[in-house]
Amino acid sequence: MCGIIGYLGKNSALPILIDGLKRLEYRGYDSSGVALFLGGEIKTIKSVGRIKELEKRLQTLGVCERADPEGLLCNLGIAHTRWATHGKPTENNAHPHFDCSGKISIVHNGIIENYKSLKEKLEEKGHKFKSQTDTEVIAHLFEDLYNGDLTSTLQKTLKLLHGAYGLVLIHKDHPEKIMAAKMGSPLSIGLGDSEMIIASDISAIIMYTKQVIYLDDGEIAEIEKNNLNIFNIDNVKIEKEAQTVNWDIEEAEKKGFSHFMLKEIFEQPESIMNSIRGRIIEKTGKVKLGGFDSVSKKLRDINRIIITACGTAMHAGLVGEYMLEEYAGIPTEVDYASEFRYRKPIIDKETAILAISQSGETADTLAAIREAKEKNALTLGVVNVVGSTIAREIDVGAYNHIGPEISVASTKAFTSQVAIMVLMTVYLGRQRDMSLIIGQRIIKELLAIPEKIKKILELNDEIKKIAEKYIDAKNFFYLGRKYNNPTALEGALKLKELSYIHAEGLPSGEMKHGSIALIDKNFPSMFICPKDSVYEKNISNMEEVKSRGGRIIAIATEGDEKIKEIADDVIYIPKTLEMLTPILATVPLQLFAYHMAVLKGLDVDKPRNLAKSVTVE
Repeated sequence: MCGIIGYLGKNSALPILIDGLKRLEYRGYDSSGVALFLGGEIKTIKSVGRIKELEKRLQTLGVCERADPEGLLCNLGIAHTRWATHGKPTENNAHPHFDCSGKISIVHNGIIENYKSLKEKLEEKGHKFKSQTDTEVIAHLFEDLYNGDLTSTLQKTLKLLHGAYGLVLIHKDHPEKIMAAKMGSPLSIGLGDSEMIIASDISAIIMYTKQVIYLDDGEIAEIEKNNLNIFNIDNVKIEKEAQTVNWDIEEAEKKGFSHFMLKEIFEQPESIMNSIRGRIIEKTGKVKLGGFDSVSKKLRDINRIIITACGTAMHAGLVGEYMLEEYAGIPTEVDYASEFRYRKPIIDKETAILAISQSGETADTLAAIREAKEKNALTLGVVNVVGSTIAREIDVGAYNHIGPEISVASTKAFTSQVAIMVLMTVYLGRQRDMSLIIGQRIIKELLAIPEKIKKILELNDEIKKIAEKYIDAKNFFYLGRKYNNPTALEGALKLKELSYIHAEGLPSGEMKHGSIALIDKNFPSMFICPKDSVYEKNISNMEEVKSRGGRIIAIATEGDEKIKEIADDVIYIPKTLEMLTPILATVPLQLFAYHMAVLKGLDVDKPRNLAKSVTVE
């Protein structure tokens, strides 16, 4: 949520900052701004809306890439995309923010929980605030404590802040430095040739360098174009080695697709194969999951798993709950990460906590992990972003290896997460009572999933035609049972996120306990009804909807002709094991939601009010 980019080096800062902001657009935002060192002064330009509006302002004000009036290249600047948390989307509330003197400029991700009390004290001292944000407090507090040294002043400032922050700061009196600090909100520093780039996401860095240092919580960076010093809040110097980023910017391009989301839907055969490649031992019906081997004894002894996640990742966890209980025999529960630490969960040494997060920066999920670690629980993770905070803080985990997911609405990350839940189920199941034959059967079917997804993707035009029939719907039910109850929840979420149509996901059997009152000809239902152990139950629920005049779209198994007698429209998926049907059934739901949004003329990749990485509670 929100995006930060800063540059200091031998090149002109502005084009790098603007390019960085555009690469961070997927995180969601409602305003943007830049602060540039021009002619010995810090020049701040901000705008509400898309980055193109900021570019127009820059052109109108005559801010450009050429040398400043003193003949010095504008080689230092910071920029930000904001997603409103305190104060409406306005120019005053947009970042960067500054102090009374205008010497300090700051951009910030996160939330300062004690900003009101700090603001009151600063106002008593005569500080004048221009925004409604919590961020502006940091600039004034820094000004109030400033002693001529940036590092020591920032350390004093941070000790007074409560909350989460990823912040970057520049000062008029120090045109050769950028300061940065992290607590709960990601920041990475790219090391170039006589240049440094700092960003909240490496997608804004890798076009310029693949050598990256990730800041950890409580760390402060003093950045110069040829030098980097990192300290903790108590001024102890920290030595860190750069890591090499292993994916290219080309992976973040659309490759001929009209939207990133459509590209990412079509990438799923490859992304799932990338997630399972090298992790399967067919002969023994077992799975190898990197770091898991280092805690194999602990994993063998656990008797309970709590999965914690948010949104789409939580739906993947719900699928995993069915798998782990049915095939590994481990009691499993799934918690909203945002509620986990507030319900005082009962955790002992035989409980493992599994966090699922695409970004690895989800604030609520990170907080749940930290709560679990306080209770000495074994912490596991499924994360896509290498070097992310959750990836660093868990005991062991499995990376998705699917490359960047740019569209805000998650697609390939979800199916990858479910695939990894399958791997974890086999890993833990084979430690227990799962037989060689069952392990081999699951692995064989999982390896076949990518080709089966390709068959579903061939139905794209057909699914578009079905979407055209339902484009005027204002409400939708998504209904499924057992493994496909979570699939229904995920399908409903995708429709809500993309098309802004109200959609409700329910277990099919729950519909008759109240919700069926809403059914009429204008309230269609999407049933996920493959040939599985609850097929006949689902058919009965479909009959209940049909008898009340409700229209039905069914996701069904190839060869099922019976379902055509009930459903108005049918989308077929290939046959597979019941536990793997959520992976296949989700793909047509993604395509349906995508086409509904496109037909409505909506911004598919950047839905309103949403952010890719939610790094605040």
